[in-house]
Amino acid sequence: MNPVTAFLVGIALTSGTVFLALLYLRGPLQLILTDLCGSAVRARFWVAFSNLTLFLVPFAMALDHQPEVHSTDPAIFLIGDQLESAATGLVISVVFLGLALIWTVRRAEDSRPSGAAASGKERHAAAL
Repeated sequence: MNPVTAFLVGIALTSGTVFLALLYLRGPLQLILTDLCGSAVRARFWVAFSNLTLFLVPFAMALDHQPEVHSTDPAIFLIGDQLESAATGLVISVVFLGLALIWTVRRAEDSRPSGAAASGKERHAAAL
């Protein structure tokens, strides 16, 4: 397998893997964002924004990991290196999204009256 084919296979595997991760996160993310945003319309925007971020960061990292044209490494290693870069990008984007959500949840709970904050914590725990 030549390096160009290995690169394209790596991009295809990256896209598939990230797509599966987005499907897995979609439901819980929608619930949390609907609660935080106060409306389904706002939540849909932020879910779409999050999905784009979670897709584009690993995809960009996979695109940046290009094998050398005259590489003698087996294709599986070239693809593996590219998937490693994509997985790193996915982990980084998920961690940053998680930190942003934690910060937003805490900020929202701190701004609620004391009785409402307790029920908000219960709702967030149930959503997770």
